[in-house]
Amino acid sequence: MGYVLVCNPKTDHEAIYPLNPGRNTIGRAPTNQIVIKHNSLSRRHAEILMERDRTHPDQFRFLLRDLKSLNGTFVNTVKIKQREITLDDGITLGMVALKLFDTDSEFADENEDPTDAPLPIVHHYSPKQTQVVLEDFIDKNQRSGSALRLKEKDKNQRAVDKLKILLEVSKQLASSADPDQLLDKILELLLEIMNVDRAALLLVDERTQKLEQKAVKARSGLSVRYQFYSTKITNYVRRHGDAVLTDDAAEDHRFEGSHSILIQAIRASMCAPLQPREEVIGVLYVDNLTCSNAYSGEDLEFLTALANQAAIAIETTRLANKMRENAIWRDKLERFFPTTISRKLREGGDLGIIETEVTALFADITDFTKMSSTMEPRAVIEMLNDYFNVMVEEIIFTYEGTLEKYIGDALLAIWGAPYSRPDDTDRAVQVAIEMQHAVQRLNQDWQDQDRQPIAIHIGLNSGPVAAGNIGSRRLIQYAAIGDTTNVTSRICDVAKAGEIILAASTVQRLNYKDYPLIELPPTLVKGKQDPLQLYRLEWRELPSLHEVTSHSSRPKL
Repeated sequence: MGYVLVCNPKTDHEAIYPLNPGRNTIGRAPTNQIVIKHNSLSRRHAEILMERDRTHPDQFRFLLRDLKSLNGTFVNTVKIKQREITLDDGITLGMVALKLFDTDSEFADENEDPTDAPLPIVHHYSPKQTQVVLEDFIDKNQRSGSALRLKEKDKNQRAVDKLKILLEVSKQLASSADPDQLLDKILELLLEIMNVDRAALLLVDERTQKLEQKAVKARSGLSVRYQFYSTKITNYVRRHGDAVLTDDAAEDHRFEGSHSILIQAIRASMCAPLQPREEVIGVLYVDNLTCSNAYSGEDLEFLTALANQAAIAIETTRLANKMRENAIWRDKLERFFPTTISRKLREGGDLGIIETEVTALFADITDFTKMSSTMEPRAVIEMLNDYFNVMVEEIIFTYEGTLEKYIGDALLAIWGAPYSRPDDTDRAVQVAIEMQHAVQRLNQDWQDQDRQPIAIHIGLNSGPVAAGNIGSRRLIQYAAIGDTTNVTSRICDVAKAGEIILAASTVQRLNYKDYPLIELPPTLVKGKQDPLQLYRLEWRELPSLHEVTSHSSRPKL
């Protein structure tokens, strides 16, 4: 029995996510078990606990829990914090519709198209029929004629068998994700398929650009604790990109003076390049210590083909590991830098100082000092973490703002750097509206937890700044410096609890001109000789864009 969560069921945008026993987290962040990229979802929005029913061990029960999301979790249109759900329930996370299905019955039935006519199938063919067992083609006791241990003697059938073996080799190598295990697997298959004494796999070091031994294997009784291959042979193959076969390496003039050949008395060897594309990334070397005519042209051709398969597998594994490392690096980057800054760094962009225009937003918790004096330090930190998670992760980053800094219980965010957009000012104003609505929702949730309610006051200002990384070479911070950000803080001081105050410079830059604004008397702020023209935004007259669809004429940003 299996269960899945279906996103947007019975639509063109339907997506299916399997549920596993235990905890299944849902959200926008890539660290969730179920990742749904939708702006109405929080980075960690909700979770579904899938547990066996104690009274009916053959059945499962499902517990849906909201993870303090911004836009809420609903079951049958009722907002919930935690609730047991069934297959009949309709689930909504933010604006995303979901439904739980049993893959063994209901899901299969509902997804079956009753209008489908029977298919005119003439013959069935399963890919499993092409699976190859290497032992069926290999004679391990074969010692003459060729290093290839093929049972078949017919030339045409040998060609078919070699192709089947190479296809199976590629399948087995594709299943090895660990680089070290992959290299060992390559040599293990090589010794199984070919009659060789020793084998070595060398790769080009990215730093030194020299060949370095990465894996070695030998038939039973032979030691490989020392360098047994000729560096002249391996370097020759790496340099020219051609596979070579030597009947008696000591007599081959191309490798004159090679000390290892003379000492080891290598009678025959083959070496093929590992070349997934134009660049040689390494070589595959085998040798024989007893017979000078051990290898044939057929053997060299097969070794080259096997080396090609190995090179592709190595390159694929490297790429997969690099992508995994990049994902880890990106996750760490997003923990320490605002989303816009980490994006700029990933793109290789220059974060040097630039002069640009921004709209700055300064938000502060009203009477925070007085409130925090009545709370335990741990409770203060927990409250601030919950507050900032919503304000920054769920709102500022959603509207692609750059978090400039935290200042105790306050925050400063900017729009216009490092990226500039035509609607930066509208985004900043909309964020201020969303933040005030979010505080109302937070207070409702905190009331159930016996937490103190809060109020915030917000100021916005627009103008020129110098923006870029500021600090020492080892510790940097992206910042916007200038009178614009300083004045934003002073405008915030003018705002009272629950208010949003805009400077005239911000109002002038708005694309949307119908915000309900109240013009205030010219106001003096600290650090400015002349009074500022300020406006109070009556945000309570505007619903949150997360909570409306077609009822608002404001542009969806």
